[in-house]
Amino acid sequence: MVLVGHGMVGQRFLEALAARGTTAAARVVVLCEESRPAYDRVRLSSYFSGTTPDGLALCEDDFVSSHGIELHLGDPAAAIDRDRRTVTSRSGLTVRYDTLVIATGSYPFVPPVPGSDSTGCFVYRTIDDLLAIEAYAKTSADTGVVVGGGLLGLEAAGALRGLGLRTHIVEFSERLMALQVDAGGGSALRRTLEGMELEVHTGVAGERIVTDRTGAVSAMTLSDGSQLPAGMVVFAAGVRPRDQLGRDAGLDVGERGGIVVDEHCRTADPCVYAIGECARTADGKVHGLVAPGYDMAETAADAVAARLAPTAGAVTGAAAAASAVGTAQLRTFTGADTSTKLKLLGVDVASFGDAHGTAEGSLDVVYSDSRAGVYKKLVVSPGGTLLGGVLVGDAESYGTLRALTGSVPPVPPESLVLPAGSGAPAALGPAALPDDAVVCNCHHIDKGTIRAAVSEHGCRDAPSVKKCTKAGTGCGSCVRVLGQIVDAELEANGVAVDAGLCGCFAYTRAELYEIVRTLRLTTFAGLLDSHGREDARRGDGCEVCKPAVASVIASLAPSIGAGGHVLDGEQAALQDTNDHFLANLQRNGSYSVVPRVPGGEITPEKLIVVGEVARDFGLYTKITGGQRIDMFGARVDQLPAIWTRLVDAGFESGHAYGKALRTVKSCVGSTWCRYGVQDSVRMAVGLELRYRGLRSPHKLKSAVSGCARECAEAMGKDFGVIATSSGWNLYVGGNGGATPRHADLLAQDLSDAELVRLTDRFLMFYIRTADRLERTSAWLERIDGGLEHVRDVVVHDSLGLCDELEALMADHVAHYRDEWSATLADPEKLARFVSFVNAPDVPDPTVRFVEEREQIKPDLTLLSGPDIPVRTAERTPEPEGTATR
Repeated sequence: MVLVGHGMVGQRFLEALAARGTTAAARVVVLCEESRPAYDRVRLSSYFSGTTPDGLALCEDDFVSSHGIELHLGDPAAAIDRDRRTVTSRSGLTVRYDTLVIATGSYPFVPPVPGSDSTGCFVYRTIDDLLAIEAYAKTSADTGVVVGGGLLGLEAAGALRGLGLRTHIVEFSERLMALQVDAGGGSALRRTLEGMELEVHTGVAGERIVTDRTGAVSAMTLSDGSQLPAGMVVFAAGVRPRDQLGRDAGLDVGERGGIVVDEHCRTADPCVYAIGECARTADGKVHGLVAPGYDMAETAADAVAARLAPTAGAVTGAAAAASAVGTAQLRTFTGADTSTKLKLLGVDVASFGDAHGTAEGSLDVVYSDSRAGVYKKLVVSPGGTLLGGVLVGDAESYGTLRALTGSVPPVPPESLVLPAGSGAPAALGPAALPDDAVVCNCHHIDKGTIRAAVSEHGCRDAPSVKKCTKAGTGCGSCVRVLGQIVDAELEANGVAVDAGLCGCFAYTRAELYEIVRTLRLTTFAGLLDSHGREDARRGDGCEVCKPAVASVIASLAPSIGAGGHVLDGEQAALQDTNDHFLANLQRNGSYSVVPRVPGGEITPEKLIVVGEVARDFGLYTKITGGQRIDMFGARVDQLPAIWTRLVDAGFESGHAYGKALRTVKSCVGSTWCRYGVQDSVRMAVGLELRYRGLRSPHKLKSAVSGCARECAEAMGKDFGVIATSSGWNLYVGGNGGATPRHADLLAQDLSDAELVRLTDRFLMFYIRTADRLERTSAWLERIDGGLEHVRDVVVHDSLGLCDELEALMADHVAHYRDEWSATLADPEKLARFVSFVNAPDVPDPTVRFVEEREQIKPDLTLLSGPDIPVRTAERTPEPEGTATR
């Protein structure tokens, strides 16, 4: 069997084929155009939020080899000979097939705009496209134009904005995301994006690309005669089926593209199948979403397994059964649910069912709050059947509403869109869904299957249900509903849903915080004895609760009278590995040292000291994305000597090792930049010095941008500040990690004092109520009421907590002490920084650093620039009698 294309749908097809046993008995050859295996194109934009290309990978490292699949990267199919049943690749490789599956996807549509091939014009489709956009934006552009206001266009606009470019969006339709949302939803989305300083132009088209004398983009002329300055142009105006391979092979192709297939994804040639965006399915459509593509992959896998079973003697199970019954009982694909839930530039956008109300006699139920950027519309039949809907700005109820589509909800429609506390009847939860309601659209898993995983297969939490059923492992939009269904089913079966922190405590982290604060408990042992589970009170705690409680006590230390240093007394035994030595443990057993550089501002004298320390101790140095200098390769016994040199020069701990404030990044602001409207460096330095050492449920990152160009990337931070001509805008809940999230606007046009006061309140409210290891981004999405509730508490003092939150922060600021300096001044604390407990004055004679040799697996020539030496630890033989650890 030959598969042409290895994208998301192609990989899903291979997984489905492997699950049916076909890969174990048939030769499977894959021809892939890109230089890397399948990756998550849905999350492509997360690259600009810190996700590496490897972090997007869908094909596990050993999947191909363990299933005996022959994967040819960078070698696409060039021709199909249906008479000889062969496929020839670009390199000249010719493979004979019994069955051929085409999964070539789509290609980006570039409108016929004169000059679209100029230097500085890009498309937004692959990782390589993103790398090229990033490189060009850094060196050759300060303004970008995105042609296309649909899903890809808004993702591209977010990418350019994140790269610091002033960004224009040009959309030919009268509204943004015309396929997904209606006029009201498009208006709400536009207002929100324009509030982010994006410039939106609808109802116009790009007419001509203007270039400078070097042939590079300098402007774009629009169809209304206006002209936009542009250092680069990104075309994201839609896609077209990539069906040329099928056309050239004589396969039937639809009038508007797409290889024509039947309900089994089979073309007119019984040996050839087509799946994904290159196929025109039995319902006459080309489906551009991942969920229908996955459904086609499963459908084709069923048919291919049945087809190959007679020639693959080892194939058993589903494939053999399918072969025995022919195609009558095989899975079919006749259409797809086109519901979508997205987060674009931090804004929730969702549509489901008959979103535009095309059904005869349909009625609309609409809730709109332009101030908050929220728009919700439900489409219902005269008889009350939910037909579809649009959600912009708040898609919390998407999972429940989509699953209810086609049925009559048991509550009035208005209760499904009105906000909590508005006087409407209580809205529905997932418990009200029927068993045949599809919860996971990507894998077509219904509620009944999820319930069965709990009741019949013994799953006791959402992760085990995901593993059992695959629900929630696609786009992820159903994960919240999935967890609620699992909890409800456990309770229905008489299984208590334990919300406790761990096996030692029946309380959540937030509840333990209140217990410690109210009772002024200063030790873990005291808390465990008084509030631990009965069978845990005689124990020592576990790896979950010990660091969590240590963080709570540290964050409250000044207020409850506890020791403020993480290595004081009992506190030292509770800490994670990094906190034990106030440094980050690295993969080779050495440690990194990261001094604080507030706001990224540093004097020449301090730079010289860092260089001298790194040179004298043989440390590898790296300037990080957080505007600090990391020094790697220090032994435990070297740490105090390194700190001494740094502290004497005026440095302090950067807390890179702790769940605490890391950095407050900044651009150069109005002091140097011609676009700056406020002094971002001054503000960043002030915020970092104020919140340094603040212990929290997870690490905290911040940034201050001096203008809307956002060079400091403040909207990817836990709390970010962007300057305006009237003051400062405060954004919260951002995250540039594995699950990127743009921050939400909490308050705008603040004075310096107002900004600090609201930030104090926000951070302390987060520390008080978040779960262990819960970033502000996840906390903001989990907490009841979300952003609006946080705004009510922090800005409007709805709970009457603000004085207390401000007092807690004032205590922290007043009692801050540098942990490095405090350690150097305490002989008891210094005693732990030795290589050997029985030979404290002798450095480890058996450890030396060498250049890594055979351990390097990746081809480093793929990286531009010289070879990068990698250091690792190697042991020399220990002579008899050598001290041991």
